[in-house]
Amino acid sequence: MSKKVEVLPDQGALIARALELILSKIETAIQERGQFTIALSGGSTPKPLYEAISTQKLPWDKIHVFWGDERYVPPDHPDSNQLMTRRAWLDRVDIPTGNIHAIPTNETDPAVSAAQYERHLQEFFHSSPGELPSLDVILLGMGDDAHTASLFPHTEALKVTDKLITVGNKDGNPRITFTYPFINSARCVIFIVAGANKKPALAQIFAPVADEFTYPSRLIQPQGELWWLLDSAAGSDLK
Repeated sequence: MSKKVEVLPDQGALIARALELILSKIETAIQERGQFTIALSGGSTPKPLYEAISTQKLPWDKIHVFWGDERYVPPDHPDSNQLMTRRAWLDRVDIPTGNIHAIPTNETDPAVSAAQYERHLQEFFHSSPGELPSLDVILLGMGDDAHTASLFPHTEALKVTDKLITVGNKDGNPRITFTYPFINSARCVIFIVAGANKKPALAQIFAPVADEFTYPSRLIQPQGELWWLLDSAAGSDLK
């Protein structure tokens, strides 16, 4: 694993650096493999990044978009990560419908949807059960409780190591999420973290020793590159 930490002056610089890094990864992936695969995070922090990506002239037919997690709500629900991304980015560009790989949330049982998304990923990557395919980039945020994707402290999702997708839980509400071994199979994982409220969690993430089930972002140790992009409010103590 190659780990890099950058502390940017403000959120504007944070988004600009994330955009620069992603554009570089797009170019490399398409040159080397003919396509670029990315899994997105939700929340307010990446929204301006998605808006910035939408202004770029890119080979949209070669870009495939996935999500690292999703609240178990309909795709037109205000809390949907997919809806936010569509409005900020995907509906603004000429990306083929088949290149948008949304997490299904229409089953009575979230576990059924999780299994459907796992099968879809296996079909897309031509991988076998038990095999961990590699996305080019997985974007992650981090909550002030150190959760990432929908991998929350002391939840059952943290124990799932034999699947790509599982059901997360936030205050009794189900979510569909990548498992941490699947995240760790990525070629590049990029955390984008902003705000002073993240400082206590970051201190534990970067501490030599801490409990991974209390601070789940510590579990993210990808085989490829790991980038922590932080604004100064979040990362000033790490300089």
